[in-house]
Amino acid sequence: MSVTLLEQPPPTVPRGPGPYRRADYAALPDEPRCELIYGRFYLSPSPVRIHQFLVTQLWQLLHVVAGERGGEALVAPMDVHLADHTVAQPDVLYVSPERQEILQTWIEGAPDLVVEVLSPSTARMDRLLKLNRYAEAGVVEYWLVDPAARTIEFYVNDGEHFVVHTQHGGAWKSPAVSGVELDIEGLWTAVERKFGAPATAD
Repeated sequence: MSVTLLEQPPPTVPRGPGPYRRADYAALPDEPRCELIYGRFYLSPSPVRIHQFLVTQLWQLLHVVAGERGGEALVAPMDVHLADHTVAQPDVLYVSPERQEILQTWIEGAPDLVVEVLSPSTARMDRLLKLNRYAEAGVVEYWLVDPAARTIEFYVNDGEHFVVHTQHGGAWKSPAVSGVELDIEGLWTAVERKFGAPATAD
């Protein structure tokens, strides 16, 4: 099957989905890795080392929560079927015990918590199309982690769209997903120990 693979999303959310659907996604080869977002295929480039370090740290946090509460934490590549026109592969996801029914061969529905670690090649996708699609699908909470800026943006679904929440102090306690707490200062300290301080502009 010949398909169009895009590297970057449009500057705004498309008014309607593109031509491809879940069956088209299933017919693709495993490589190159891509995601189906609003009916269009987008390439997923290989992540850099700091990206994977953060993914591992955040998965470990959520894995502990899952062990304590009976949920499940997973990392990409794991297909999350949000609609016939959208099959995403979040960097990290957490499914609470209350949503266990979506844990099938793949994830069939919206996880409670989705984490995307930004990179230059994926930032626009994560901030625009995925943010919009995750909110529509009913993802309860969304974290956007920026390794370059050493920041994390926390979005909580109010039932219609994501609302940005500001953490107080050096920690985040989720107001929406039970048991999830993140030591933000500790995370960035671990990053700096391994990778050094972020580059600063002259």
